[in-house]
Amino acid sequence: MTGSYFILAATFLWAIDTLFRYPLIYSGISASTIVAAEHLVLVAIFLVYCWVKKQSLVLKRSTWFSFIIIGGFGSAIGTLAFTQAFSMMNPSLVILLQKLQPIVAISLSAIILKERINQRFYAYLALCIVGSILLIGDDLSSLFDGSPWHYNAATQAKLLGYGLTLLAVVSWGASTVFGKNLSNQGLSQTQIMGGRFSFGLLFILPWLAIFPSQYTPMSNENMGSLLAMVLLSGLLGMYFYYKGLEKIPSHYSALVEMCFPVMAAAVNWIFLGFSLSPIQILGASTLLLANAALNWQNLKPATNAAQLELES
Repeated sequence: MTGSYFILAATFLWAIDTLFRYPLIYSGISASTIVAAEHLVLVAIFLVYCWVKKQSLVLKRSTWFSFIIIGGFGSAIGTLAFTQAFSMMNPSLVILLQKLQPIVAISLSAIILKERINQRFYAYLALCIVGSILLIGDDLSSLFDGSPWHYNAATQAKLLGYGLTLLAVVSWGASTVFGKNLSNQGLSQTQIMGGRFSFGLLFILPWLAIFPSQYTPMSNENMGSLLAMVLLSGLLGMYFYYKGLEKIPSHYSALVEMCFPVMAAAVNWIFLGFSLSPIQILGASTLLLANAALNWQNLKPATNAAQLELES
């Protein structure tokens, strides 16, 4: 399927994001500066694109709340938490723990959209939790070994990193639900992406205005890395992703997206030296398998419905 190839290309571009994002963090650029610059460049590109194509980005008031969630909460806060977590822990763990997003998305769909939850969901939820515990168990064990972890700066940083990672999980999980809602309302790919980044910028700029110490100047070399990251993993990655969603159902895309954490972990291990212990690999495998089973369960009703439609 052509759509699956588009999403596979998107997952590869997202996987190499760390090769740009982590060196920027390591060079001393703040997460707020990186995320604000990302959004500024993306909004500028979309404004130029809409001007050339003579397309309007005016959004109906009825869509504003959804854009606040996917832009302010998902794009700004989620990306800020995700980027900051890179400076506090193994970036591969940050990426792997993002596979908890479907749990958040399905739970929110049940609460907000009143969708029914299959009973097997709770079994997959338990497996996801087990996998996550195995992933972060080495760091959490310090809380129970009797050592004064609250005086240990390294342990505090890792725990804060996990908290930021979970904040990104919730932000992007909510963004999935409200993004699909906008798509169901008939908004185009350009409108969703442009609105997402515009609302994200509207949230991140006041943050820098209130806390100017969060801004750090960037060299020409750093700006070049940021532009490459924005164009590849940001703009081109999101374009391929939404292009793929136009051609295949979201539950198919979720299965293809499973390639992302595997690719990202491999890239981080090979190029940045962030390895995983055998227990963490077991945890990652458990989390990914539970995630795949969860998405496969969601696929079955759609597949059965399609089969009935063909037979009728």
